[in-house]
Amino acid sequence: MRRDERTAAPNAGASFTLHGARVSGGIAIGYAHLVTAARLEVAHYDVAPEQIQAEILRFDDAIAEVRGELIGLQTSVPPTAPAELSAFLNVHLMILDDSNISRVPREMIRSRGCNAEWALTQQMEMLAQRFEEIEDPYLRERKHDVVQVVERVLKAMLGTGHAPSAPTHEENVIVVAHDLSPADMILFKRHQFAGFVTDLGGVTSHTAIVARSLNIPAIVGLHHARSMIRENELLVVDGREGVLIVNPDQHVLAEYQLRQDQLQIERQKLKRLR
Repeated sequence: MRRDERTAAPNAGASFTLHGARVSGGIAIGYAHLVTAARLEVAHYDVAPEQIQAEILRFDDAIAEVRGELIGLQTSVPPTAPAELSAFLNVHLMILDDSNISRVPREMIRSRGCNAEWALTQQMEMLAQRFEEIEDPYLRERKHDVVQVVERVLKAMLGTGHAPSAPTHEENVIVVAHDLSPADMILFKRHQFAGFVTDLGGVTSHTAIVARSLNIPAIVGLHHARSMIRENELLVVDGREGVLIVNPDQHVLAEYQLRQDQLQIERQKLKRLR
């Protein structure tokens, strides 16, 4: 990520620019809505021998809960939605049912007498390291899918819920998140958000692919946007160039409004030709 010379978070109202990976074209102008999706902190503690079976059952219940949620999301995907949405949910179901996620943590709970969250997190970190060693960029990006699935299971065990919060007024809203999963994207599809930006992800991430299929202006790989941007700050998302402008001045805002209008005219012309 490139940014201006500031090294600390800007003061409220200050204008600054962030650069990330351009993944979905178009320009979105709107107000920031911060989605809390930070990595969960997981404690490590010993489980008494007589509680081991109950701990395993707690883990199994969380796996079953997430499986049901993903299947439910699949059935809610409308026929008009891009095929990628359902395909990526299938990928997450496959990851969930992989023995490294659904069975190995059970063995760790039994053999090490540890809590389920810690056992699952250890497996996630081991798998993530394996993906980091893969040379192919697309396959390496699948590490994020493993993390997203594991965090859904962790949230099920901790009872913190999964659905990102939606603002009261959705028009001209830009979602700002540390990361978004394909399941999150399906939930967002029910809303009329103007665009989104994330700290994580690359051009081959499932989130980026879904954004392109939905034709939503989006930028990923911004690294620190979630911590630098404040709720309701005015944002310009230039998905064509991978540029995010926070609190643009009047001249910059007018320029991007003009570009946005021109893009809309071009799209209308293409629709008529089609």
